[in-house]
Amino acid sequence: MRRTLVTGASRGIGRAVAVALAARGDRVAVHYATGRAEAEETLSLLPGSGHTLVQGDVSDPEQAAGIVEAAVAALGGLDVLVNNAAEAPSESNRHAVADVSYADWQHAWRRMLDVDLIGAANVTYLVARHLIDRGASGSIVNVGSRGAFRGEPEYPAYGAAKAGLHAFGQSMAVALAPHGISVTSVAPGFVSTDRQAGKITEALLAQSPFGRVGTPEEVAAAVVYLSSPEATWSSGAVLDLNGASHLRT
Repeated sequence: MRRTLVTGASRGIGRAVAVALAARGDRVAVHYATGRAEAEETLSLLPGSGHTLVQGDVSDPEQAAGIVEAAVAALGGLDVLVNNAAEAPSESNRHAVADVSYADWQHAWRRMLDVDLIGAANVTYLVARHLIDRGASGSIVNVGSRGAFRGEPEYPAYGAAKAGLHAFGQSMAVALAPHGISVTSVAPGFVSTDRQAGKITEALLAQSPFGRVGTPEEVAAAVVYLSSPEATWSSGAVLDLNGASHLRT
């Protein structure tokens, strides 16, 4: 039985990851920032027992510490971290350079970097130190994005933050391997979460030769594997999950 913290688990990919890890037998700390009702729904969907809710804004260093402390206290320790919390692209934070003011440009960059990159880095530090201080092995999986490689012209801060997250994960893979801690990332393409359902168009479907977009459960299946002890030798990997819609060379 492993003890796992999934950030941003109130809906979408985070919810699917939490459910899949609980089905594996993990006890899961379901993190949320503001959507308590949705987080409670996620909690209700988890098989098994001993799961918990933890709340806080990962972009705030003190709240990030509180999130990890609460998860450790409730579960009796942590073995796995899934960095999924993100300021996702939406119409409200679109910041194509030709269309937004300088103030809006700065706000979008600050918020996306604070949540998607710096928040993940801080939570990673806290969980890694918890594992190191216990002398325990563990796994960290970052949820990145295809946009880190393909580009995000209307959301350049998001693409940059996710590219930074991938690079950060590889740095941590090297740094934490001597402590028995593996660090990997997944890079999903477009995923059909409830939040993204209205954005699916024929042109979007045509990006993949499969003629569809991904599902949260497909991302979750990859996270289940990468967070398992059997995947330790994958440490440092960034796994593309985009249905061949973008091929890296």
